Amino acid sequence: MEQTLDTIQIILLIVVIGLLYKLSNSKIRTGKYTKTTNKKLVMDTSALIDGRILEIANAGFLPLQLVVPRFIINELQLLADGKDSHKRGRARFGLDLVQALQDSDNASVVIAQQDFDRKIPTDDRLVLIAKKLSADLCTTDYNLNKVATIEGVRVLNVNELAQALRPIALPGEDKRVKIVQKGSGKNQGVGYMDDGSMVVVEDAGRAIGKTLDIEVSRYIQTEAGKMLFAKRKSKQAEVQPRKSAQ
Repeated sequence: MEQTLDTIQIILLIVVIGLLYKLSNSKIRTGKYTKTTNKKLVMDTSALIDGRILEIANAGFLPLQLVVPRFIINELQLLADGKDSHKRGRARFGLDLVQALQDSDNASVVIAQQDFDRKIPTDDRLVLIAKKLSADLCTTDYNLNKVATIEGVRVLNVNELAQALRPIALPGEDKRVKIVQKGSGKNQGVGYMDDGSMVVVEDAGRAIGKTLDIEVSRYIQTEAGKMLFAKRKSKQAEVQPRKSAQ
C-alpha cells in the first residue's frame, strides 16, 4: 500500500513540475502580454513607417512574434540622420513605432541580430531571414511582396488588409437593397447588404418587401459592425416582389 502511495506521489510530482515548466515558458505576466509563439512575422522598413501595424497589434489581431531585423533598425537610423527631411521624418516615425510596439500590451517584439553580407540588397536579406526563421513577412512594398511570394515566403500586406476591409458601399454610390422592416425613425425602412451591413433608408417605411434603388449618403463603422444610411431614389425604379404563378 505504501509503495502504491509513493508511486502516486511521484506521478503527481512529475505532473506538477510539467505544469510549472509550461507556465514558466508561456511568459504571461500580469499587466503585460508577452506570450511567446512559434510563429513569427518579420517587419520591413515600409511596414514600420506605414504605422498601421501598431493599430492592428493594439486591437489584438497579431498573435505573432514580431521580428525586427537589426539591419532594418540600422537602415532607419541612417535615414533618420540623412539630409532628406521627408525621409528623415518617416524614419524617425518608424523608430518610434518599434518602441511603441515594444511597449504595447498586445505585441511581442524581438530585435533579430542575424545579418547577411551587406552587399546583398535589403529586400533579399529580408527574404533570407524570413526563410531562416520560418516566418511570414510584413511589407507594403509591392516589389518585395512579389519577390517574397515567388520565393515561397507568405506575405502580410497591410494595404491588402485595408482593401479587404473597405466598406461594401461608400457615400454617393448607388446600390439596390430589399427593405425587410421599418426603421426607428419616421418613415425609415431597413435592409441589409450582402456582407450583413444594415442600411437605413429614408422614405422607405412603406416599402417593406420591395427592392429599392438607393443612394448611400453616410457610412458608419461601430464596434457592433457597419451601418449605412441612404436615401431612396426614384420610386419608379423600385422592383416589386414577384408573384408566384397560379
